[in-house]
Amino acid sequence: METVNSISLLRELLAQRRSEGKSIGFVPTMGALHEGHASLVRRSVAENDVTVVSIFLNPTQFNDPKDLERYPRTLEADCRLLEECGADIAFAPTVKEIYPEPDTRHFSYPPTDSVMEGAMRPGHFNGVCQIVSKLFTYVEPDRAYFGEKDYQQIAVIRRMVDDLGFKVEMVPCPVVRQPDGLALSSRNSLLTDDERRTAANIYRVMKESRGLGLSVQQTHDYVVEHINAIPGLEVQYFSIVDGDTLADVASWDAAPSIVGCITVFCGEKPIRLIDHIRYK
Repeated sequence: METVNSISLLRELLAQRRSEGKSIGFVPTMGALHEGHASLVRRSVAENDVTVVSIFLNPTQFNDPKDLERYPRTLEADCRLLEECGADIAFAPTVKEIYPEPDTRHFSYPPTDSVMEGAMRPGHFNGVCQIVSKLFTYVEPDRAYFGEKDYQQIAVIRRMVDDLGFKVEMVPCPVVRQPDGLALSSRNSLLTDDERRTAANIYRVMKESRGLGLSVQQTHDYVVEHINAIPGLEVQYFSIVDGDTLADVASWDAAPSIVGCITVFCGEKPIRLIDHIRYK
């Protein structure tokens, strides 16, 4: 595996592979890699001739400087994992390499980017679109792989891909969970062992809510009340939405795909955890 820090060298390497008729798969990450990321990389390796993985902690998608400061940074371990998974190129640029000048582009795709995370983290999805559009321009992948844990992010990036005309196949991949149901996340490393066990209740409660035969509003209230009743957990929001547009739904017949998206604060120094569940 080659580790590349410059855009020019990345483009040079990929132009050579492309001239040989090789397909290119791409996995964008912010580092602190875990088995969830590894599953994306292995799928890309299986489906493409060349797999590129970016490791870049993108500052423009953090509206809270403390959140950026606390985000885990494990570059050496990340590169070892990528090599084990069969990745061909790790792209690990500096902030200056990606943003030699401030990126002043503004992306807006309501309601997809204005609800849930968009409402709670102003500017977050604009930063996501800035970096992903840049990376797609550098890599020009045939396929790009994203974990469905970040369900809303995938929906927003799909809108951006259509808007900017990128010729890339978006490949969403299932959430990877621990045996107790906790969705794998880079932020999990910031939890204590006890907090991890507590956090597993987020998915447990959502899963319970699927089999109760409740209305949409009753399901919402059940999940929020039962999670908030667990010491160490506090729901920031729980939204039951159309799986495509992310608009709120009032009944189970409102859309062919319905998803519950949640964000919960966990622990004494609250770590913000996101998850989702499919209702239909």
